[in-house]
Order: sequence, then structure tokens, then C-alpha cells
Amino acid sequence: MNTTTPTSPIALVTGADRGLGLALAANLLEKGWRVFAGQYMPDWTELTALKAGYADQLTALPLDVTDIDSVRSAAARVGQDVDHVDLVINNAGVISPTIVHPIQEAQDYDEMHRMYDINAVGPLRVIDAFLPLVAAGGLKRLAFVSSEAASINRCKRDAWYGYCMSKTALNMAISVLFNRLRSESYTFRVYHPGWMRSYMGGTKNNTADLEPEEAAVPAITYFLRDRADEDRLVMRDWQGHEWPW
Repeated sequence: MNTTTPTSPIALVTGADRGLGLALAANLLEKGWRVFAGQYMPDWTELTALKAGYADQLTALPLDVTDIDSVRSAAARVGQDVDHVDLVINNAGVISPTIVHPIQEAQDYDEMHRMYDINAVGPLRVIDAFLPLVAAGGLKRLAFVSSEAASINRCKRDAWYGYCMSKTALNMAISVLFNRLRSESYTFRVYHPGWMRSYMGGTKNNTADLEPEEAAVPAITYFLRDRADEDRLVMRDWQGHEWPW
């Protein structure tokens, strides 16, 4: 099913083992992209099954976004195969069963640190390591899966401290990256994909609204679409609505 050409665009997708990351990778493959898929759980079979249909388009990369050596090794591995990357999708993210505890209950600070390390610092490690490859590409697009939980102005939650704080920190990191890189023609996409039936908490959430395959369609459309207002950093959701920071 290989549909790549010598000029096929190239993407990196983090957290591509399952859920939204896997669906994003599959959507790009269907569009003829060459995809490097970050793999944190090699025993999970879905990414391997996807590769069977796209042997020449899809490369699975060992990638732990909390480990700078792992991220740098992944970038070096990509650099062995290609001389640039057009699109980076920072998708890897987690929640925790303990996030629902209000302040009157014991807080799980270790889990807060884990969420912050993955959700906020992880994408920064990825951009750090992959920026030379992105700089060599034509699109120079940096995409981030954020969340409505990041929005300070629209926050209505009374718990979820670690998750909300980590996603807000992610948006601040994106803002600082934008301030530095926009003048060098990098383009940014910050995205809230909706409430998905994902594995972010370790097991699949079957009560949510959207299957990952459904959520991936508007996400990829937004990630790939050009905008007339590239000099303005915005966060949009799967319905096209803009969210306040």
C-alpha cells in the first residue's frame, strides 16, 4: 500500500502506539506521507499491524519523551533515513486516576510530576532534538495536542490539578517557542481534540464522545491547512472554535 514518492512530505508523530497518535499516523499514511511514529510500548500490537500495510512509509521509533537520550536517539535515527522533517505532531500525553481528587483529599504529587514531565516538558524535548530536521524542511510546522483543560479563562474544574497545570504549562512553552521561531517561518498548530475514547489514563475510556479515528480527521485537516493569520498563536478545537489561553 506504499504511496510515497521521492517528494512525499515527512512527519513525526509522538505517542503513536495507540489512540489518537495511532489514528493521526494512519491518517497521514493514507494521504501519502512518510511517517516516523514514536513508540513507547513495543509490546502493543496496533502500530506493528499498521506498518504491515505501509512497510515503506512507516517507521516505528523507540521514543520516551521523558528521556532526553531517547528523544535524541530517535532524532538521530530519523536523520539516518531523511534529511528533513516537515511536520512534528506532539501528541504523547497522559492523565491519572488521581487527578479527580479535590484539595480536601490527599494529593498525588508524584503523579503530578509525571504528568508535567510527559505533557509539558516532553514536547519541549522533542522540539529541541528535532528542530534541525524541521529547519531543513519546507513546511516547518510544529503541532501540539493540547486540551481545553489548559485554558485559564474558561476553567471550571475544581480538581484535576496535575493535568490542567501540565497542559497550561505546555501552552506557555508553545507561546515561548512561537515568540522565538515564528520569525524564522515556523508555523504552529495548537489543538484541543475533544473528549476521546483514548488510553491516556492507562485503559480505554469508553464513555467519551469520540473514537480516536473520528478525532484524527479534523485534527489532521487543521494541522495541514494553511492559515492566513500565521502570525497569531491560537488554540482551536475539533469544531474549529478558538479557545482562550
